[in-house]
Amino acid sequence: MKLTKVIALTAALSASLISLSFAQSAASYPNKPIKIVVSFTAGGTTDILAREVGNQMSIRWKVPVVIENKPGAAGNLGTEIVGRAAPDGYTLLASSIGPISINPTLFGSLPVNPQKALQPVALLGDVPNILVVPSSSGIKNWKELTAYLKANPGSINYGSTGIGTTAHLISYFFAQKLGMDATHIPYKGAEATRDLVAGRLQYMFATAPSVIPLIKAGQLNAIAVSSKKRISAMPDLPTLTELGVDIATGAWFGFFAPAGTDPAIVKKLNETTLSILEEPAIKQKLLGLGADPVPMNVAEFTKFVHNDYALWAPIVKASGAKPE
Repeated sequence: MKLTKVIALTAALSASLISLSFAQSAASYPNKPIKIVVSFTAGGTTDILAREVGNQMSIRWKVPVVIENKPGAAGNLGTEIVGRAAPDGYTLLASSIGPISINPTLFGSLPVNPQKALQPVALLGDVPNILVVPSSSGIKNWKELTAYLKANPGSINYGSTGIGTTAHLISYFFAQKLGMDATHIPYKGAEATRDLVAGRLQYMFATAPSVIPLIKAGQLNAIAVSSKKRISAMPDLPTLTELGVDIATGAWFGFFAPAGTDPAIVKKLNETTLSILEEPAIKQKLLGLGADPVPMNVAEFTKFVHNDYALWAPIVKASGAKPE
């Protein structure tokens, strides 16, 4: 037998054995504890979603699902831990738009690049940002806001929860779209919202859960939502796209596995996660966080992640943002 035929047969046999091994591992998966690394502290949206879904996974699969909070380096620590883990489906990452789509450009160089080291598994939720203004401004709608912005060039300040956060970058993107000269005032956490309520800032983009209570209390006025479609929590609030501003993005959260994980296991994780998110109690909790469910299969979520990174990379560069 010619050497080329031997090589071809050997390659075909190896491929068959690998496929068989993958099929067997997927069929028996999971048969030991699963660890979900959360890139942020306990109690935040990422952590809440991971614990809700992880608990249901444990019930369904009858194996422990352990949540480990690994905050640090703006979410990069969790990315590194999972990016370096064995690609066997037993170490997963719960993360969000910042570490996955923004940090690769913001930091320039990372120990582990999430766009290369991670396999997208499932979208847990897409939480939109709401464009809000202080109610003391008297501005109640888009027409009044744009009139105010045009009448006050050079004196517009917007706040965010920190340099390079989605609140910062969406606000910067918004100013660029309107051709407006606006000054970014970075804060740490809730101080930004407090200064907005006090009228020290003119506008801000903030996640729906953080501002809906203030909107209902009459302290802030909602002008628009950054999502592709209107949100269930505020169905009368128009999207920016409806108002002629080409921005449709929010603060999303998802599960990831190390790159190279068996596709059959990734598919099993995706389908189980989507099924859990459709359970009435879980769905209601998701809506309570201001997140409308957006079910995506593995291919759709992978494309979503890649497109989101492509959207934010030039915005991060143009903003001049540097990690704090």
